[in-house]
Amino acid sequence: MSSSDTVPATGLSTGLSLRAVGAGLLAALVGYASSVAVVIHGLTAVGASTEQVVSGLVLVGLAMGLTAMGLSLHRRKPISIAWTTPGIALLAATGAVEGGFPAAVGAFVVTGVLIVLAGLWAPLGRWIAAIPKPLANGMLAGILLKLCLAPFLAVSQAPGMALLVLATWALVGRVARLYAVPAAVAVALGAMALDSSGGAALSGALWPGVTFVQPVFTWEAMVGIALPLFVVTMASQNIPGLAVLATYNYTPPTRPIFLATGAASALTALGGAPTVNLAAITAALCASPDADPNPARRWQAAFVGGIGYILFAGLAGVTAVMVTRSPPILIEAVAGLALVGAFGAALMGAVQVEANRTAALVTMLVTASGLSFVGVGSAFWGLLLGGAVHLLHWRSPVSQPAK
Repeated sequence: MSSSDTVPATGLSTGLSLRAVGAGLLAALVGYASSVAVVIHGLTAVGASTEQVVSGLVLVGLAMGLTAMGLSLHRRKPISIAWTTPGIALLAATGAVEGGFPAAVGAFVVTGVLIVLAGLWAPLGRWIAAIPKPLANGMLAGILLKLCLAPFLAVSQAPGMALLVLATWALVGRVARLYAVPAAVAVALGAMALDSSGGAALSGALWPGVTFVQPVFTWEAMVGIALPLFVVTMASQNIPGLAVLATYNYTPPTRPIFLATGAASALTALGGAPTVNLAAITAALCASPDADPNPARRWQAAFVGGIGYILFAGLAGVTAVMVTRSPPILIEAVAGLALVGAFGAALMGAVQVEANRTAALVTMLVTASGLSFVGVGSAFWGLLLGGAVHLLHWRSPVSQPAK
């Protein structure tokens, strides 16, 4: 039994914790500001219009907020929910598919259904967990590599704005690493707002709306987006999210989490929203003692974080219009900075074990190559070819170190 289960849900544990409220608001701010540019860039890459991006941001904010509030309140544990940042980076790397954005929406719906099935049918979740971690990390590193190069490529195309964003990221990261990416995003958004085209565009963006997208189900989108998106979401978000909670002695049952996030993802996908899942980084903000010394009150941080995401949904119109009407390379640069940490962790996880290094590097390089064959994107082929190399060398003698 976890320590969080041993604390009675009475007396002090039911009172409002101001520290938990502060931690929840910080988690929402960091989670939203650090990767909203990634979300916008990913949706745009698969063909979403500005109106569809706004709709997706509104609905994904509501999905994150409502599921976090419901799960944390029901289980009395700090269950934080986030959008799948690595999965959205996959969209940016994949680009448009046959059928356009409606086909991508169909893939979002199927991904949500697969997450629900992982909650209903335990073997499916175990199969995903059984994918060798070096291969999963190699695929993620390959997905993130191109975006992480963008901040430095942007210097040659938009030197003034790019150098300002990079300098902000580096200087703020020197004194407060947690705020480095949000500060860079704030500077970038400020520069976009001051731009003549971006500033003029804000007049009609104050009241965001929701747009229904009729999903189209194509074989290319299922194999090229839905399957890799499901694997990335489970392996890079849900499983690490559970590990973070376990670090702080919280062990919530996975079935209600997968059912809630999968159903919310499938439903909101009809309005262009990407997949939601367990948070990892922001989960630590809500589950650690910094949120509250009493483990039984930390659920309030995740609950308040959910409220924060709902409030941020109201800014979807302004954010989307400024970002989509700004130089694309600058958006990629901001998104890349938000993913540098994730890329480093994925690369380390891919090459750490020497016996699996070759297979993991094959997975990463094929994924990063942008290979597209029979309409299927590189993430699938990277995992497939890397898996073939892994099986080829499985149980083979480990080479002796050179003397």
